[in-house]
Amino acid sequence: MARIDGEIVIGRPVDVVFVYVADQSNEAQYNPGWCGRKDPPGPVGKGTRFRSAVASMGRTVEMLIECTGYDRPTRLSSATTMQQADISYTLTFEPAASGTRMRWSGQVRPKGAFKLLGPLITWLGRRQVQRIWASLKQHLEAAPAQTAS
Repeated sequence: MARIDGEIVIGRPVDVVFVYVADQSNEAQYNPGWCGRKDPPGPVGKGTRFRSAVASMGRTVEMLIECTGYDRPTRLSSATTMQQADISYTLTFEPAASGTRMRWSGQVRPKGAFKLLGPLITWLGRRQVQRIWASLKQHLEAAPAQTAS
């Protein structure tokens, strides 16, 4: 099992960051190669599912992401299922002097032959997650200030 943890400060209010991140349909705006949709459509909350795909190393990886915890605006948890691995993930959001401190903690459980690649998956996962959240930060901070819905 691989563990991926980190944090970033985003120059936007907590509720704005939380609502934007919770709706994973937004991810394509800051994570190139990613596409997804809510299944079924509707408000995001515990039990919401997203069917998504991401281009990774020249291949398309399909996944099902389920929101397993939704405590607006402080905590968001999810479980991701894909052929290569299962991932459990928690994001926390708290006020910071310059906006929102978002922390992440995830556990990746590779499946099948991917278990042999544990250290590589951990290294790649940490780099990928850091890149995605840095891109989110850049995207939200470049957008005009807004209020959460």
